[in-house]
Amino acid sequence: MTTEELADRLAAHRTIGQAPRRELEWIAAHGTLSRREAREVVSTHSEVVQGLYILLTGRMSIFVDRGAGKRKVMEWQAGDVSGLLPYSRTMKPPGDTIVDESTDIVTIPRSELPALISNCPEVTAILVHVMTDRARRFTSTDLRDEKTISLGKLAAGLAHELNNPASAAVRDAKSLAAALTAAEDAARALGGSGITSPQMRQLDDLRASSMNSMTPQTYNALALSDREDAIGEWLRRNSIEPALAEDLAGTPISMEALQGLAGSLKGPTLEAGLRWIAASYAARALVLNIERATSRIHTMVAAVKGFTHMDRAPEVEKVNVPLGLAETATLLEGEAKAKSVVLNLNVPSDLPPIRGISAEINQIWMNLVDNAIDAAPSHGHVDVTASREGDAVVVRVVDDGSGIPPEIRERIFDPFFTTKAVGEGTGLGLDIVRRIIQWHNGDVDVDSSPGRTEFRVRLPVAEGT
Repeated sequence: MTTEELADRLAAHRTIGQAPRRELEWIAAHGTLSRREAREVVSTHSEVVQGLYILLTGRMSIFVDRGAGKRKVMEWQAGDVSGLLPYSRTMKPPGDTIVDESTDIVTIPRSELPALISNCPEVTAILVHVMTDRARRFTSTDLRDEKTISLGKLAAGLAHELNNPASAAVRDAKSLAAALTAAEDAARALGGSGITSPQMRQLDDLRASSMNSMTPQTYNALALSDREDAIGEWLRRNSIEPALAEDLAGTPISMEALQGLAGSLKGPTLEAGLRWIAASYAARALVLNIERATSRIHTMVAAVKGFTHMDRAPEVEKVNVPLGLAETATLLEGEAKAKSVVLNLNVPSDLPPIRGISAEINQIWMNLVDNAIDAAPSHGHVDVTASREGDAVVVRVVDDGSGIPPEIRERIFDPFFTTKAVGEGTGLGLDIVRRIIQWHNGDVDVDSSPGRTEFRVRLPVAEGT
């Protein structure tokens, strides 16, 4: 095909066809026309983009893997342009570009782009607009995908965290029926033992004192075994079945209290009274465990609701930074425990609010704290602090991991840059953080050395605070 014939085809191109004829002829003279067949790979995420692609016919798409398998994020058809655009700083694309159907492409090599900018100003202006639109589409897709991935990870962690208290509540609820039956049987036996009113008051006082100290016992296995042995020996001396020692050992009743009770209650009455106390305590302990488990579930659900603001449409408002950080710490507590990382939160409750979108501000905290937990070693520490500095709120997230190597420190906020293994990181987390902070007129920076990495986020306080 001659240069004139190719220029004629370019004149019919939807994107650049309205450019001056001389510019189209320059492109025809310096470009290479080729046909790419279906399933042919035009470029991959691991190689430098070779040049500008002008599609005359056909269709091709870019597929990006952000941790959940490859997914099409954009496609180009006849009349579109793709690849490296003028003034773009792109070196490697975010994914693999693959031909969907037979496609005629005019390729302007990377080395010719400076000359294109000089010789084809109107085409260049058109392509800059195309690059702006493409960046906007990728930004929107990136943010949506990162939020989806973050929510997926959050949901998985939440399911794991909710499973423990939910299972405990179900288990203890099933045990509660048997414990209540045992308490009723013990009460009937006590009533039939001939106990006097003064004796009953003494017994009830002892039971009440044990109920008032309903806190988990801190006996280790050896100490508990020793306590059972001591109570068992005391029961034998008082002619009571020593098997009751196991039930009494879990209560806070002291040996002195038992001895005092034995001074006024004897034989069957003493045994019935002790069984009643042990059964009552066991039933109340199960109720308390169920309350704690369900409270934990409520706390987790409330944290998710507050973190995502799922009951409200996104809007600019005054954002409570301490609350958002506390909700983030609650949601990531399980992840930190799984890695034996201590997550410390030291944030004053009287920090002034900032102005922004709550769900997006919380996304900043989630990404930074989550990354810090990943970076911290087993049995390491992540410290989150916040303070007011002038007209801004400054949040610091510090971990004691191995640090960020100097050679990659300038790239950590680049989109798609990640040091994690394939499928473990999207390379979007810090890029999303940077974009959200910039949108909120703030800034973020990092200091890192082996054993200490600190991310600092500065966001302006809301006007009038």
